[in-house]
Amino acid sequence: MDDRPRFRLSIRCPDQHGIVSRIATAIADSEGWITEAAQHTDEEAGWFFMRWVFSLPVAAEPALRQRLETLAGELGMDWWLAAADTRARVVLMASREPHCLSDLLARWSAGELAMDIPAILSNHRDLEPLAACHGIPFEHIPVPKTGREAAFQQLQTRLRQLAPDTIVLARYMQILPPGLCAEYPERILNIHHSFLPSFVGARPYHQAFARGVKLIGATCHYVTDELDAGPIIEQDVTRIRHDEGVQDLIRKGRDVERWVLARGLRYHLEGRVLTHGNKTIVFN
Repeated sequence: MDDRPRFRLSIRCPDQHGIVSRIATAIADSEGWITEAAQHTDEEAGWFFMRWVFSLPVAAEPALRQRLETLAGELGMDWWLAAADTRARVVLMASREPHCLSDLLARWSAGELAMDIPAILSNHRDLEPLAACHGIPFEHIPVPKTGREAAFQQLQTRLRQLAPDTIVLARYMQILPPGLCAEYPERILNIHHSFLPSFVGARPYHQAFARGVKLIGATCHYVTDELDAGPIIEQDVTRIRHDEGVQDLIRKGRDVERWVLARGLRYHLEGRVLTHGNKTIVFN
């Protein structure tokens, strides 16, 4: 069995002849052993996307990076090479509802999510006991109606100190300011409790009930400065009967939110998500 370190390579570039061959040759010449390969061509956009996992001698990594940098110039290629088994630093943020946070913590405790959690941040203290049960530092940063700008400056400063690879809004019920969103592009994940682009904003279950929908859903997406409009990573739905009220929709929706956020975060942590404009390619 190959016990050398595993690496993960993701690329995106304009589609053209010979991309796979040239990347494979670069890895083979570095004594790499490919164990997982996925690629996709967006024929309408004319773009190519790829995610490969391979083992490699440690000493060969610098030369491979140099080779990839040369190919990037020749192919117009964006590329990311990372150690496949490195655990990401993930800051979790939540407000008062515990279902998404508790689900992520349970999966983390069970070893399903390869991440380290330096802190849980919240604008309320309701979830502090949940954090304590898992031995994770809990930090309360209130966001009052007056003084929101100062509160978000404090939040942004604390996040810089924590140096997260990823931030997860596990029902953090505040709209992040544009400057904070811009500081962590494609690194802030949110769970929105509707099947976007339907029912953007507040009280989506109430909106869905008023509209008389037969399906409700949840959406995990990257956060941008446009509310609930970032690239979508994962979605799911559940069926609604005509005799179910708003509280039934909320109860059913919470289950979907848990599943969708957990899957979306896992795809992100495993480097399975590539973006192109406002779309995503998810090698799940």
